Amino acid sequence: MDFDLSDDQRLLKDSVDRLVLDHYGFEQRKKYMAEPDGWSTALWAQYAELGLLGLPFEESLGGFGGGPAEMMIVMEAFGRALILEPFFATVVLGGGLVNCAGSAEQRARLIPLITQGKLKLAFAHVERHSRWNLADVATTARKQDAGWVLDGAKGVVLHGDCADTLLVTARVAGGQRDRAGIGLFLVDADATGVTRRGYPTQDGLRAAEVTLEAAQAEALGEPGGAIEAIEGAVDAATAALCAEAVGVMARMQEITLEYLKTRQQFGRPIGSFQALQFRAVDMLTAVEQARSMALFATVMADEADPTERRRAISAAKVQIGRSGKLVGQEAIQLHGGIGMTMEYMVGHYFKRMTMIDQMFGDADHHLSVLARLGGLFGAAKAA
Repeated sequence: MDFDLSDDQRLLKDSVDRLVLDHYGFEQRKKYMAEPDGWSTALWAQYAELGLLGLPFEESLGGFGGGPAEMMIVMEAFGRALILEPFFATVVLGGGLVNCAGSAEQRARLIPLITQGKLKLAFAHVERHSRWNLADVATTARKQDAGWVLDGAKGVVLHGDCADTLLVTARVAGGQRDRAGIGLFLVDADATGVTRRGYPTQDGLRAAEVTLEAAQAEALGEPGGAIEAIEGAVDAATAALCAEAVGVMARMQEITLEYLKTRQQFGRPIGSFQALQFRAVDMLTAVEQARSMALFATVMADEADPTERRRAISAAKVQIGRSGKLVGQEAIQLHGGIGMTMEYMVGHYFKRMTMIDQMFGDADHHLSVLARLGGLFGAAKAA
């Protein structure tokens, strides 16, 4: 299989790498974090100018026409820079849900606004009892006149405090954990009945707790049968997260290697000690293992068979979680005390890596999923 980038992909990579190199140094990131929204609105406009906000959307709707490979390129670069802007929440996850679940009219109405940077989305799905089960939904939706009314509460809504529109999962029928009867709804974030409490997360991003009390909503696609579209969009988003994690890990490994070459002890660089060299090699090996599985997840992100897609995504998430933990812990330990300070960058990378591991299921959760599915290649195929 040829993993070389095409000319267009190489140009995309060069432009994104240059963007983050010029505008996302560690000190610059601190300044963006101090802005009112917790990220740079000026850079968000620049993402729109460069076409990054239209990356996964078809060209007829003003998009770039890219696929999972192009998303992998951008997300890895963004992982290396620890970007704060709501690219993942709006373009990858929110845009993916609109693409998967929305009607033709809704896609034509919403996607151009996303690509122009005029619409920010947030996926509100987590409930206190649901953990990582997308079908565990207690929030209710009932029909009222020509629309819907939602009641319930959602937590840890990524960039939910700055979103213009919330994508909310709510139940129209069935029991709390039934796969059938789940709908996806568009809710104006400033509408009557919507309460948001924003806060910073451990990795420097923003999230919100959202309460819905008779909030007016519009069904995205056909209500009641949205779970498959939701799972497809989340699988694709998880593949993008895996690519971001590779960027985070690669940068931690590079920072640590540079530190080993410059930190002096007993009159010579500590990187000259063989025991530390072994640990540096372990870090590099873990990064490359994660990169291989992220590539696999990217290839399988748009697989039509949901079972095969889920096997691949879960297998990748297992390796990403394990590699991220090893690389992060070694980075902190090899730096010593400075690695744990807020003033030094490597700890911020480890925080982001830890949050990525938790999103949509950690390594242990996905290992259990993989076991239930009969392993990466399935019990039937193995037999």
